[in-house]
Amino acid sequence: MRRAVADFAAAHLAGPDVCVGLSGGADSLALTAGAVGAGLDVTALIVDHGLQPGSMQVAAAAARTAESLGARVRILPVRVGWRGGLEAAARDARYAALEQARDGRPVLLGHTADDQAETVLLGLARGSGSRSIAGMRPWNRPWGRPFLGVRRHQTLAACTEMGFEPHHDPHNRDPRFTRVRLRTEVLPLLEEVLHGGVVDALGRTAEGLRADNDALDEWAAGLLAGAGRDEGLAIAPLLALPLAVRTRVLRAWLLGVGATEPTHRVISAVDDLVATTGNARSQVAIGGDSEARRIVVRAGETLTVRLTAR
Repeated sequence: MRRAVADFAAAHLAGPDVCVGLSGGADSLALTAGAVGAGLDVTALIVDHGLQPGSMQVAAAAARTAESLGARVRILPVRVGWRGGLEAAARDARYAALEQARDGRPVLLGHTADDQAETVLLGLARGSGSRSIAGMRPWNRPWGRPFLGVRRHQTLAACTEMGFEPHHDPHNRDPRFTRVRLRTEVLPLLEEVLHGGVVDALGRTAEGLRADNDALDEWAAGLLAGAGRDEGLAIAPLLALPLAVRTRVLRAWLLGVGATEPTHRVISAVDDLVATTGNARSQVAIGGDSEARRIVVRAGETLTVRLTAR
């Protein structure tokens, strides 16, 4: 654990002052211990979602363990809504609390190779493209994931060796959650059918796709700089581009004009505008608020953005 954190720190961190997202589970306890052991100056941030009886006691126990290791501790109570479902709402509340508390420092998270494999499978099943199948990045400022090459059973073994008693979240065994069924049913079946090595193979797939995505994104960024203009996005330079590059140019442009993480459906619809010929005027809604809707309009050979009242 210490070596994984030390290698990550050498590759990505500018200094020793870090936060660790600590849930009290085996992964985050092992990460906290590894970060302290690697010589980092650690503040453990413990988010109490308040979703289960005794959550305050779980947070307090995690705090005591972190303090025994030599880390500073902050407990962050949050209120979890229901937007997007319980799992998504809890994640949103957790990241918002960590962002507010980190005070400019990087935050290390205890995601393991098993979590990465689950993420890749979820992206594959949802048909959300190579960006989703590429999984989680080890370093996506300010979030760091030193354990993406570490298996979950290794973090549990490390906690046992150190005499820790990690918290086992009941939600991690609840089959109502898709990720839990992937963890307990789908991945074990794949391991059996394919004779092992599935988690590592999915991790390699994600790593390769991230490299491809980075190269294509860099290509697209250069093209966007040439095609962008004050009044909109010039269409002519896009027409000869490979689809994988053109859609990346469109995605980057949409983010720049205020779209909120455009989906595959939205990007494809805007790409259809690029293929429209003549002077036909078409439009695609890309977001907005309760008062106005933001739309992309093709007028001649330019894509522009307009706001229309709801």
